[in-house]
Amino acid sequence: MPNTRSVKANIRRYVWKILEERKVALPPKPIVGRIPNFIGANVVALKVTKLNVFEKSEVIKVDPDSPLRPFRELALKNGKILVMPTPRLRKGFLILNPNRIPSYKIRFASTIRGAFNYGEIVKNPYNIPKIDLFVVGCVAVSIINGVRLGKGGGFSDLEYAILLEAGKISREVYTIVLAHDYQVLNYPIPFEVYDTPVDLAITPSRMLRIKERIKRPNGLYCNLLSKEHKELSIIKSLGKCV
Repeated sequence: MPNTRSVKANIRRYVWKILEERKVALPPKPIVGRIPNFIGANVVALKVTKLNVFEKSEVIKVDPDSPLRPFRELALKNGKILVMPTPRLRKGFLILNPNRIPSYKIRFASTIRGAFNYGEIVKNPYNIPKIDLFVVGCVAVSIINGVRLGKGGGFSDLEYAILLEAGKISREVYTIVLAHDYQVLNYPIPFEVYDTPVDLAITPSRMLRIKERIKRPNGLYCNLLSKEHKELSIIKSLGKCV
């Protein structure tokens, strides 16, 4: 029997291939090794802003990936404070407060480069505001058990664990994944103890609630961290894995 990691790797390869073959993938390319951008990402972003959970949220943690840029722009325009991880968490998190961004720069601020220009870098997780909602991208997601596959580096799961350990989210923080229909799987994805499932998948054509979502992790599993993760200053500042 193949192990969990090899099954996940096979699913990623399959999804990247399908998105390219069916010509729904958008730049940046190649999409292999990335959270792929896709046709309809702007439609998906608009759908999120119509949800009650979005309207009630003041602070939203959102990933820095390309398909989420339209959502980041809409969220800022709607007055939401964004908490965005820096690439591979090397510089911690960026806090984007729309009240501190000129209206004509909102679109630019929703890009990674713009976020560094207009966001505040926070290297200590205890200085991050409390978060009401998670919005994430994916390579693939199961609507059966809610398991989401990223690029394979484990950073999205690590971000959840850091924020949970710092008391900035509840274990049941509502989590929405934005994806193309071809990224949504109608079978369970195998998972590890640190995998963080989603509650809702939104695609250009559908809104899919997870049927039997797996339990969320309790926090950081220090013994399972990679060497790269252990050496991050934001991990060290937690004081949990020393």
